[in-house]
Amino acid sequence: MLDLEPSTPLRTTEDIFVGHTLAPETPRVFGGQVFAQSAMAASRTVDDDRPIHSMHGYFLRPGDVTQPIVLGVERMRDGRSFSARRIHAYQEGQVILSSIASFQTPAEGLEHHEPMPDDVPDPDTLPSPEQLWGHVDHPLAQRVVHGRPFEIRYVTEPIYLKPSESREPVNAVWFRTHRKLPDDPVVHRAAIAYASDYTPMDPILRRHGMAWIDPHLTMASLDHAIWWHRDARADDWLLYTQASPNASSSRGLACGRIFDRHGALVATTTQEAMVRVRPGADRT
Repeated sequence: MLDLEPSTPLRTTEDIFVGHTLAPETPRVFGGQVFAQSAMAASRTVDDDRPIHSMHGYFLRPGDVTQPIVLGVERMRDGRSFSARRIHAYQEGQVILSSIASFQTPAEGLEHHEPMPDDVPDPDTLPSPEQLWGHVDHPLAQRVVHGRPFEIRYVTEPIYLKPSESREPVNAVWFRTHRKLPDDPVVHRAAIAYASDYTPMDPILRRHGMAWIDPHLTMASLDHAIWWHRDARADDWLLYTQASPNASSSRGLACGRIFDRHGALVATTTQEAMVRVRPGADRT
């Protein structure tokens, strides 16, 4: 899904690429997919020695998994060290995602990063999705087990089918792609962006004793942002920790950190989501 067409973009007032949903994860286009495709499209208009370092996007409309996604990239600026691109993802002439990405030529400077949390279990010691839910006859469980290009192993208690006993607004998972990816660092940054949209809402629900399966719950990503700090491989285990500092006015906010297995901070994320709970939900 990160291999866009054509290899040389069509040019109008924008650089035009086309992406596809090859294996639908959800009835609508998964937000992380179109976010990652937008990152790939923008990266294809910038020199290889100027990697993407941040991207901010707004999800404006649900996407149709049966239709191609047209990605239009506007070359907003190319400076001495930084480049900026505006990316619109279109379906049937309407924008489903609007984002801006920034690129920078690597440079020497100050260095520090937040440490990885202590005492995090090794991913190989945690149960796989198939071990947890492979026997569960429910569409959500089967989608988690079989419908994703990433394997996700939970450090905190998963809340797909039942609420967590903890009410702490935190979440932690390990993730990696099921298969080895090309060595292209652009692909790995886009893949990390893809996976970063899977679990940010979990700490919001965990704080209020809710599960994804709750029929009274409606959630949708409103926006998503990621800052890539260091190169990392998305086909090797990465730790993704999230916390929710706020929920109000039917919106919830989550902030995330992504670390490699050696403890280096790879990326930082934020996401705000619409969170609506219809009357009758049991949150005791």
